[in-house]
Amino acid sequence: MNQTAKSISDRMKGRDWLMTQDWSDAEIELALDTAVQLKKEFKAGITSLHLPHKTIFLIFFDKSTRTRNSFEAGITQLGGHAHFVDSETSQIAHGESPKDMGIILSSYGHGIAIRHDLVPGEGQSYMREVARWAKVPVINMQCDVDHPCQTLADLMTIREEFGKDLRDLKIAVSWAYAPSYVKPMSVPQGLIMLMTRLGMNVTLAHPPEYTLMDEPMRLARDNALLSGSSFEVVDNMEDAIADADIVYPKSWGVESLYGQPEEAMKVAQQYRSWICDEAMMARAKEKAIYMHCLPADRGCEVTDSVIDGPQSRVYPEAENRMHTAKALMALTM
Repeated sequence: MNQTAKSISDRMKGRDWLMTQDWSDAEIELALDTAVQLKKEFKAGITSLHLPHKTIFLIFFDKSTRTRNSFEAGITQLGGHAHFVDSETSQIAHGESPKDMGIILSSYGHGIAIRHDLVPGEGQSYMREVARWAKVPVINMQCDVDHPCQTLADLMTIREEFGKDLRDLKIAVSWAYAPSYVKPMSVPQGLIMLMTRLGMNVTLAHPPEYTLMDEPMRLARDNALLSGSSFEVVDNMEDAIADADIVYPKSWGVESLYGQPEEAMKVAQQYRSWICDEAMMARAKEKAIYMHCLPADRGCEVTDSVIDGPQSRVYPEAENRMHTAKALMALTM
């Protein structure tokens, strides 16, 4: 075993990854350093078999493109194997308990990853119950509260652009209009929680109905206080994006209306003007970058000229999803 593999194996094995807030700054730094190393090895064509013959179960309560494929490709490149589990075609649909899932699947393999993001009040609680009983690490692939895999990849992308010292950079996290479906709240919540820890000045913008959950808001305020950064909430995209270094507009739903998609879409229709176009991007700094977790509703959340333009970093951001997923699995499994 080479030194990199030994370090990965020894330092974080068995840890759950349920919220970024659960890991210390040093542990998140280790995850990023590991992702950077694994990305270098991948680009150089170096085999990185840190998890030979190990198995991870990927349990999905929601659809996925980047998350599923980043984990499946990532575990394969690490020498292991992923089992895809659709909640609708498994016994979860018949009421099998998270306790039974945690005990049984952890007896079959070496890791469990879960996406359960569309019902406020359920996903994070479900994952923590699985983790309570599982004997292997549980990874949050997105829940109602946080999307820690996405925000870790976002952080990696921002550091590739601006370097490690992110103090005094401004990130604008803004609601944007999307007609496709009622999207989870976890990405903006994850961003405000993680980026405030790093000394970044975070401005959150949303229409009045689109407030985020109380606990992520509290953590964002506390994190900003501890890091010496700022956390501000405004009621328009223009003020949020003004002089921003990073622009991150995306849609999410009204917390009380997740079980009523038709009513939720009626509310959203009032704010069709919340779109990131060239004029909006021009309010940011000249060298500002545009980010989005994808999929983006083109023509609604963002114009083609922005998402396909020179300031967009959505494709490197999406690529980093695999490298950070690999790092999390390699460290914990």
